[in-house]
Order: sequence, then C-alpha cells, then structure tokens
Amino acid sequence: MIYSMTGFGSASLQKETLTVSAELKSVNNRFFKLSLRISESFSFLETAVENQLREFINRGTVYANVRISREDEVKERIFADALKNYYEQLVRINAELGNDERPRLDQLVLLPGVVETRADSGEQENPLAAKIVSEVIRLAAENLQQMRLTEGKSLAADMSENIDVLKRCVGEIEKIAPTVPEQYRKRLTERIAAIMSSQSLRLDESALIREVALFADRCDISEETVRFRSHIEQFEYAMHNEKCCGKKLDFLTQELFRETNTMGAKANDAGIAKHVIEMKTVIERIREMVQNVE
Repeated sequence: MIYSMTGFGSASLQKETLTVSAELKSVNNRFFKLSLRISESFSFLETAVENQLREFINRGTVYANVRISREDEVKERIFADALKNYYEQLVRINAELGNDERPRLDQLVLLPGVVETRADSGEQENPLAAKIVSEVIRLAAENLQQMRLTEGKSLAADMSENIDVLKRCVGEIEKIAPTVPEQYRKRLTERIAAIMSSQSLRLDESALIREVALFADRCDISEETVRFRSHIEQFEYAMHNEKCCGKKLDFLTQELFRETNTMGAKANDAGIAKHVIEMKTVIERIREMVQNVE
C-alpha cells in the first residue's frame, strides 16, 4: 500500500470554553520533520503533538498549525463593594465642593481594586486541553492520511504501468540474447573467409569456435535478467503490501537501473541496446515517482 508524502488535512472541535483547530500539510522529505505552530500558552503540548503525528507519518516534512482559543481566556471580576465605596466618596466630595456632577461608572472601573484581571495560564487551569488537542490532531491526521492514500493509489497505478513496460522490454531482451553469439559467429566467419580467400589461406575452425565461445561468455546477460525480474517482483510486492515502502522502492529502482546498465554494456547488440534505452527512460520516470512515496 502506497502513501504519497504530499497531502493536506484539517479539523476543528469546540468543547466547553475551548475551540481547537488544526491544519496539517506535508511535503517530500527523506525523513520525518515537523514544523509546528501552536498557541503560546499551550506550548507545553508540542512534544505530545509531535509524538502523535509520528504514529501516522513516517517520512515527509509536516507543517502543522494548531490554534487554540478560549472564551474565558481573559477573566475579569468586578468588586461591587469597592465600586460603591468610590462612588459614594466622590458624590460626597462633589457635594462639599458644590459640584452637582455625578461620577461616571466607566471611569470608576479604572480605579485600583474595582476590576481584577488575570490571564489564562493554559496548562494549570485547563486539564482538558491536552485531550481536546489530541482529538483534533487525530482527526486532522486521518484526513491528511486519506489524501496521501488517494495520491498514493494514483502513484501506484502509474508505477504499475511503467513496471509492465519493463517486463515487456526484458522479455524481448531475453528472446534476443541467445541469438547474439550465433549472429556474431556468422559475421566473424564471413569477414575471416573474405580475408583468407584473398590470401589463399584456410580457416582454422577450432580458433573460430574458441573466439565465439569467449564472446558468448562475455555477452551472457542471463544473470542480469534473472536479477532484474527478481527486483521487479520485490518492487511490486512492496508497493502493494508494505505501508512505508518508499526507501525500499528507491533502493530497488537503483538496482533496476544498475542491472539495465550492465545488460547494455555486455549484450553488444543493437536490438538489445534499443530496449535498454527505453528501460532507462522508464526507470527514470519510476525514480521520480518513488521520491514522493512515504
């Protein structure tokens, strides 16, 4: 099963006085890397968020934005007795001064001791914060994974088509390879015969057989084709049965390219060379897709 390393997921939840929302975006990376932004008063949750995301994501850079707001984020308490005391004293003073103006309440609340304000401390005053954030991260991560899985299925379909091309090409090479020594023997015999006839010499059949045998040994690519097919089988198995298979697919792609290079170097045949070029092109396409596989 293939997961792409690119995706997006979001979720939000409101419970009691807390509202939590999270947005997750992931892009390619050989390893797991987290870039997290979270409300400052809840920074104590950073480690928990990272550990939770690691349970969902093995490779890729994840950009996480977690916003937490509280209805009672700033708490205010008005002391009525103090307000009443200020008011009565100011009324009395105004009467003594012959001033009929009444004190304004919006000015009185600014006096010391009338209003108490205290900021939310986050961790100590909200034991539910970790639970709610964990739930939102889980929902956002599940949405992210669903998108990554959808993208992964598209990648798997494209890679399967390219793997089929590789199977076809190696099959054609396996048909051509056994005929290469015989074709070489014919060409060599014709060339030697033409030269020796002009010199009135006789062809040494044993020497010709030895030369053809050496050539056949040098251009034998049966081991390479067997290993190539083995790599393809492992590639397909990992693609359909392993979750985090990106690194393994990347390694197998390198091995496919290496075996293809060896086939081209040893075969010494124009027909095989044509298929080798096509295989290299296809493997390069697979390599680019594998870079986005988790």
